[in-house]
Amino acid sequence: MISRRQLLIAAARYGPFAAAGLVLPAESWRWPLPDDPAESAFSQITELIRQAPKARFWISAAAPGVDCLKCHNPADDISDRLHHAGGRDPAVRCLLCAQSCTILNGERGKCGARINVKGELYSLVYGRPMATQLDPIEKKPFYHFLPGSGAFSLATSGCPLRCKFCQNWQLSQARPEDYDTAIIPPQEIVATAVGRSAPVIAFTYNEPTVFTEYLVDIARLARKQKRRSVMVSCGYMNPEPLAEMCQVLDAIKIDLKGFDPAFYRNVCGAELSPVLRSIRQIAKSRVHLEIVNLVVPTLNDSDRMLSGLVNWVLGELGPDVPIHFGSFHPDYQLLNLPPTPVQTLERARDLALSKGMHYPFVGNVPGHAGNHTYCPECHRIVIRRNGFFVLELNLKNGHCKYCGRAIAGVWA
Repeated sequence: MISRRQLLIAAARYGPFAAAGLVLPAESWRWPLPDDPAESAFSQITELIRQAPKARFWISAAAPGVDCLKCHNPADDISDRLHHAGGRDPAVRCLLCAQSCTILNGERGKCGARINVKGELYSLVYGRPMATQLDPIEKKPFYHFLPGSGAFSLATSGCPLRCKFCQNWQLSQARPEDYDTAIIPPQEIVATAVGRSAPVIAFTYNEPTVFTEYLVDIARLARKQKRRSVMVSCGYMNPEPLAEMCQVLDAIKIDLKGFDPAFYRNVCGAELSPVLRSIRQIAKSRVHLEIVNLVVPTLNDSDRMLSGLVNWVLGELGPDVPIHFGSFHPDYQLLNLPPTPVQTLERARDLALSKGMHYPFVGNVPGHAGNHTYCPECHRIVIRRNGFFVLELNLKNGHCKYCGRAIAGVWA
C-alpha cells in the first residue's frame, strides 16, 4: 500500500490529481478535524499543537483594542459584521508575510506552519528543524561574506510561495507532520554550531520567514557566542518582522525569481512588489545583501526580463551588490524543462557587466570563469573559486592586493 509520504510526494510533483477515488483538496493546509478518517494524522497534529508556542505577528478579531482596519479597507462597511457568527471562534489575520492569510479556527496559513487555535495563532515549526548540516557559505550562495567559512545550516518545513521550479520542495512544500522531528531549542542549535567550529549559522532550504520566532531566538544567542547568522529567503515577509530579523542577522540572500509580476503570480503563486520592497529595506539596513536569480528556460530568461532585473538592482541598490545567475535543473513540477544552458547564464552575466554591475556571477556551473570575483578596477581575480571551494583569496584588509581597490563585502 502507498504510504502517506509517497502520496504527498506524488501530489507535489504532479499537482492536483485523482486516484482510486481520492482527490487532494486545493486547501491542503487545512487542519484535519476529529471526524477526518486520517486519525493518526489528527493525533500527530494534536500533539504538535499541544507543544507549539504562540506565534507573533498576527491579529485577531477578539483581541482587546483590535484595529479592524488591519484586515479591512476604510471604505468597507463592517459595522454589523460579527466574527463569532454561528458560534465559531475568531478568525486570525497573519501579519508575518505578504500573503496576509485570514485563518479560521483549526486552519493554517498557506505556509502550513502556523495554525489558528480558538482565535490565537501558534507556530507548528518552532524548535522543529527538519534538516541540519554543515555547508560551505558559498553553497547558499554567499560569495562576498566570509568566504571559505562553514555554515551550520537548518530548515523547518513551510513556505508562503508555490514555485513550480522549487529545488527544495521536499521541505518547502511539506507540512510539520510529514516528518518525525525532535524539539531542538535555540541554545542547542548554537551549541552545535560552536561544537562544529562553524562561524556562521544559516537559515536556509525552506523559507525561514515561517520560523521567524525560532530564527530570532537562535540568532540572538549566536551573537553572544560570536557566531554570525545569515538567511536565504524569498523576500516575501512584511516590513515589521523583516526589521526585527535585520537586527539579528548579518547577511541575507534574496531570491529575486524574475522581474515580471505575471511570472510571480503564475509560476510562484505570489506578487513581485513585496519582494522588491523587502530588498530595498534590507539594502537600507546594515545587513550584507546578495541576490540570486534562478534562470529558468522559457519562463524568465528573456532579454526583457533580465534587463529589467539588472536595471532595477543597479538603479535601486547600486553596482556593488553581488548578483548570482543560477542554473535551473528539472525538478518538482517543471520536469518538462531542460537545464539552463550555460550560454544563457553567460548572457545574463555579460548583460549585468555591460550595464555597470561590479559583481555578477554564473552560478551552479563549477569551474566556470564566471564563478570568480574580479576587481572592478584592475580586473584581476581577487577570489578564485571552483564550485563551493575557495582556491585563492587575493584580498588585503578588504582591498584588492594588486591595485588597492576596496572590494564590497564582509571579509573578517
